[in-house]
Amino acid sequence: MLGAFYGDVIGSEYENACTKDYEFPFKRESHFTDASVMTAAVCRAILNNGKNIGKFGVRKRAFEYAAQYKQYYSRYPHAGYGSMFTRWAKEKSLRRQHSYANGGAMRAVPIGYAYDDIEQVMLQAKASCYYTHAHREGIRGAQAVACAVFLARHGESKELIRKFIAEKFRYDLSYTIEQIRPEYSFDSSCEYSVPPSIICFLDSTDYESAVRNAVSLGGDADTMACIAGGIAEAYYKNIPEEIRRFCDSRIEISLKETAREFNLKYKNT
Repeated sequence: MLGAFYGDVIGSEYENACTKDYEFPFKRESHFTDASVMTAAVCRAILNNGKNIGKFGVRKRAFEYAAQYKQYYSRYPHAGYGSMFTRWAKEKSLRRQHSYANGGAMRAVPIGYAYDDIEQVMLQAKASCYYTHAHREGIRGAQAVACAVFLARHGESKELIRKFIAEKFRYDLSYTIEQIRPEYSFDSSCEYSVPPSIICFLDSTDYESAVRNAVSLGGDADTMACIAGGIAEAYYKNIPEEIRRFCDSRIEISLKETAREFNLKYKNT
């Protein structure tokens, strides 16, 4: 789980200062963003109630996810949220937003860890988007990320992961990072940012290379590195100690505690 948080931290200083340099330096000013906060919110929702749901249980489960999003926003209101989410999080009512941005996908990594049936992963990812990213592209992005983590966690090959995600979600994963990088630019829509984030993992050789791939595309760096880093940790099951040290000092302690509590319960299941 901390692989998603670390990717967020490493990418944070490159979201508004995009780079195409794979060898970019880790910046001293790096910090956690809304990607880490909302990932922790999903962890907490699952820790509070990790039970399976059926297709008619999505709406009730969605309320539990949404309650945590609002609670975590209130605790970390300056973490860099989008304007639509900020307005939603501040409201006392619980209305639905049909966003197609990648905010639902960036927080979906825990779902791939917590459930042992891919259809349950799909349902939970849908529930996690119900109130904030109800557009079909927002849901599709979250489901694709959660399923990629699920498959990686279960030791499936990159070839199988690529094939499954491409066929299930109709994402074109045939490109390489080197083909994508030259013309890629910032766009937070799921359709534009989630497939390259998954390719960043598929074209990697270890955790660090997955995150470097994501940041060096020159796009939504923190979110894409959060996604790629979350999948990469599930697959490689190892994060370099120097990255852990660099990032741990930049993540608020209660967020780390939530992630570690989640790890203790789900990472090795």
